[in-house]
Amino acid sequence: MTRLTRGVIVLLVMISIWLSPVPVGLTAQAWHLFAIFAATIIGFILQPLPLGAVALIGVMFAALSGTIKMSEALSGFSNSTIWLIVSAFLFAKGFIKTGLGRRISYQLIRCFGSSALKLGYTLVISDFIISPATPSNTARSGGIMYPIVRSLASAFGSEPNKNPRKIGAYILSTSFQADAPIAAMFLTACAPNLLIVAFASDAANVNISWGTWALAGLVPGLLSMLIIPYFIYKFYPPEIRDTREAQQVAKQELADMGAMSRGEWIISGVFIGALLLWSTSQYTQIDSTVVALLGVSVMLITNVLQWNEILEEKGAWDGMIWMGGIVGLAGMLNKVGFIPWFATSSTGLMTGVSWVPTLIVLFLVYMYSHYVFASLSAHVTAMYAAFLAVAVGTGAPPFLAAFGFAALSNLMAGLTHYATGAAPIYFGAGYIQQKDWWRIGFFSSLINVVIWLGIGAIWWKVLGLW
Repeated sequence: MTRLTRGVIVLLVMISIWLSPVPVGLTAQAWHLFAIFAATIIGFILQPLPLGAVALIGVMFAALSGTIKMSEALSGFSNSTIWLIVSAFLFAKGFIKTGLGRRISYQLIRCFGSSALKLGYTLVISDFIISPATPSNTARSGGIMYPIVRSLASAFGSEPNKNPRKIGAYILSTSFQADAPIAAMFLTACAPNLLIVAFASDAANVNISWGTWALAGLVPGLLSMLIIPYFIYKFYPPEIRDTREAQQVAKQELADMGAMSRGEWIISGVFIGALLLWSTSQYTQIDSTVVALLGVSVMLITNVLQWNEILEEKGAWDGMIWMGGIVGLAGMLNKVGFIPWFATSSTGLMTGVSWVPTLIVLFLVYMYSHYVFASLSAHVTAMYAAFLAVAVGTGAPPFLAAFGFAALSNLMAGLTHYATGAAPIYFGAGYIQQKDWWRIGFFSSLINVVIWLGIGAIWWKVLGLW
């Protein structure tokens, strides 16, 4: 399919939705904005132009057509998560430039590098250990894990433009996909979880403490951590599997590197400081993006990174353009009433149906409607309370419904390359093609749904939670 053909398809999608009758309950503005948003998403999938160009055109047309104001179309670029994404790219650059990333990577290879699968599990366990103290999956996965994973790929000679499938694509995919169920395991592992506790109490009188959340998430979370890396290992395998030879290379490389350099010590301090501030943000009230920008500022002041190097970090600025564009459009969809209408329409269809099929349908609609969201928090804010209220109203056990939606609010993060803040960071590395990203995300989501809503529901019943 040529670029022109793909572009025509995108245009036809927008025109067909734009000209079709406006559904009852929606304004023409909301329907037309949905047409632009849907065409932008199709453009992301078909890519008649690079992602940044598609997003920029979508933002431009939303303003040019008078559907929304220019300031509203550009609102996504002021979103703090976008700047956290940019900062994560720059953290990774500091890790790689100073050699600290290589040092950490070689240590991981030396200790656990006998196979690619073991490396995958090592990264997942590392994410799990820091998750209870990092209430931002973007900060944890994108700011902490990504620089290490990216450096680890380079240590094996696996680069985006040279041998990406050697091992880089596998460990990046594994680290990212495993973070979604890890975020669902603890109340303090992802920002929307704190909203969910409040919504669950208000909408269904379900009180979920930190301990209850952790206990409920323990069994399904550990199962996801066990199964997801192995699934990706089989479904999207690395080209090298036995990496024992790399362990000997790692030992020699560590010896050759010698003592840590000034730059490595500075990056270590920035890294540890950021981790401490991220993990105590509920007490200090310091925004995670401010922490990330503080780290970048320290790297600039100490000359670990130079301004020209930041300007040359194309992945950061490309991610900012396309992610900022889609976040802005998605935010305005909620503001003009499309998302609330969608939530009400979806739940209204289940009126009069018994709670079991209702809950199953609501779970699936809630999960896979995230294809039109670019933020977990936005999704939770728009849809969680409405879906929970309908589920409980049809007779569904309150805790089962409340915690089921809570789990899905995290698991949906793996679906697309714009589903959450960390997604464009990993995708922007260039190791994984978009079609592969969506395939891995969809099948991983099915596995997680079965684990959390199947085995998890049984576990919550054993605990007496419903």
